[in-house]
Amino acid sequence: MKEKMDKFIKSMHILSLSVVNQNSTYSFSAFYAYNQKTSTFFIASSDDTTHIKALNSNDNVSGTIALQTKIIGKIQGVQFLAKMRIATQDEKKIYFKTFPYALTMNPKIWAIEISWAKFTDNRLTFGQKFIWQKS
Repeated sequence: MKEKMDKFIKSMHILSLSVVNQNSTYSFSAFYAYNQKTSTFFIASSDDTTHIKALNSNDNVSGTIALQTKIIGKIQGVQFLAKMRIATQDEKKIYFKTFPYALTMNPKIWAIEISWAKFTDNRLTFGQKFIWQKS
């Protein structure tokens, strides 16, 4: 079932992410690249954003990826918990391979390492859920 979750994640391109920001939460959306071998997302964001500043005090994040549909039998989505950090040089290559035009903007790339995920796929069975946890 992890393979189906990875296939869904690779078929999408925008995630919503939430961070803890001074006793509150802050959410945002971002384009992402994904490495299924390490279950890691990569996004571009600058240091002066609220969500990146929040990482200074808490690197725990949560997020979702969802197929936009009103048809209940086609609903698919992922909810996840993760840690967010600056991407390595090799990880940056994954992001720029997916979004080569971003190279001209020279953005800072961040890695989001999934520790837990729940994949919902109503195409299989209504309410079908698969839980994955990093070992």
